[in-house]
Amino acid sequence: MSILQVVDWKSLKPNGNGMQLEPLLAAQPKLASAAHAVRQSSNRLNAINVDELMPQISSPLIQARSELSSLRDGLDSAADVAQILPSMMGQGAPRSYLLLVQNNAELRATGGIPGALAIVTVNKGKLSIGGQTSATALGPADPRVEVDPEQQQIYTTRMGKFMQDVNLTPDFPTAALTAKSMWQQKTGQKVDGVLAIDPVALGYVLEATGPVQVSDPALKELSHGTLPEELTAKNIVTTLLSDVYTKIPEPELQDLYFAGVAREVFAKLSSGSGDAQRLIDVLSRGASERRVQLWSAHTSEQAVVSKYPISGSITGDNVYPSQFGVYFNDGTGAKMDFYIKRTVQLIEECPVNGYAEVKARVTSTNTAPKDAATSLPDYVTGGGIFGVPPGSVQTNVTAYGPVQSHIETVFVAGKKTGFASYRHSGRPVGAITVRLAPGESSTIDFNFGKIVQHAVPQVSVTPTLQSQKEVALPPRTAECIPPA
Repeated sequence: MSILQVVDWKSLKPNGNGMQLEPLLAAQPKLASAAHAVRQSSNRLNAINVDELMPQISSPLIQARSELSSLRDGLDSAADVAQILPSMMGQGAPRSYLLLVQNNAELRATGGIPGALAIVTVNKGKLSIGGQTSATALGPADPRVEVDPEQQQIYTTRMGKFMQDVNLTPDFPTAALTAKSMWQQKTGQKVDGVLAIDPVALGYVLEATGPVQVSDPALKELSHGTLPEELTAKNIVTTLLSDVYTKIPEPELQDLYFAGVAREVFAKLSSGSGDAQRLIDVLSRGASERRVQLWSAHTSEQAVVSKYPISGSITGDNVYPSQFGVYFNDGTGAKMDFYIKRTVQLIEECPVNGYAEVKARVTSTNTAPKDAATSLPDYVTGGGIFGVPPGSVQTNVTAYGPVQSHIETVFVAGKKTGFASYRHSGRPVGAITVRLAPGESSTIDFNFGKIVQHAVPQVSVTPTLQSQKEVALPPRTAECIPPA
């Protein structure tokens, strides 16, 4: 405990002069040493076979294991933060990061289309936002950026062509590297990493910092004064993902408004407003929900980042052994995902030939008004330009299973249907497209078999406007009749 008290973690909260990174630098050797010592002790306790011990000894041993494991995880995380945060926050030299503001009204697998772009600069812990633009203004990559062939087969070459499509893959490190390469090709600027955030996470930040005043005259001019001058945790999502489309008809100007609001929120964050512990909590929540994602172009830093959910990786150390994934990509070419409600639930079926069987059930409902085709702007409905009737929503649904398992069948509305089958880093991938008219619902069942993992299944989902608890329902187990 004394090691953890070496650092005043609350002092790391940004303020007008930046983060105080020196205490973290000074504590790094002690944190690393303590983490190593506790990890060794934990491994030794875990190696003891409790089945051979008397209950009077095994019971306290099991409790000690649990407590030491918790301490180990905390120290490991603290040591990792101390190792990479100072350099990533520009302690030794200024850093620049490409900021992708993901728009959940038009879904991509990692959250939403990255229409608004900006550069975040960090110098000795002090944040500032520099140039901002839009993916549309950036234009297509020429030549196309090369991406992982395995993922390109699933998500097409558009991943390397358009900034709007770099995150068709749910693997954020892939999306981030592609975005970095594309940005450098188009602007000549090298960045040290990529940061992604969505409007829901911006709302979380405002829960900690308090409301932000839209003081920039350029932002007011974009909306002609019709959008709120004060953005709060309660109104920022509706403002950015719905109201902006009725008040600012030009797509490029909508993206500029997005980026401008992000700048205002980051300025509020950098000023040190709000409660430090609350800020840490909401940013942790955003990372755990994949609403805040980070990738470092520095290999040693990325090796540490990749161990945690903030990396947005779908392979590697941060992936649970029996993890499933259900990810959504908009196929409407519009902003209709604002009206879609979804649930995802894993159902453990009866084992077959000794292998686990799991069904991933995906239910979607289009809650748009019946007259959406005429009552909503064409930019929201798509106006039928990509072949989807105005008001309808088309979604490409991709489901991942654990390594070595298989997708055996897919059912839509209880009827067996064909699907596209792939592999991504040893994980089975099934893809299917669903179209919903206003008021319609659909249920897809992805049936996974030959699962060798025995851990309780978990599911990762694309962050949407809904809370993660509303979307990712607790898994349930089917009733199995034992053989006679």
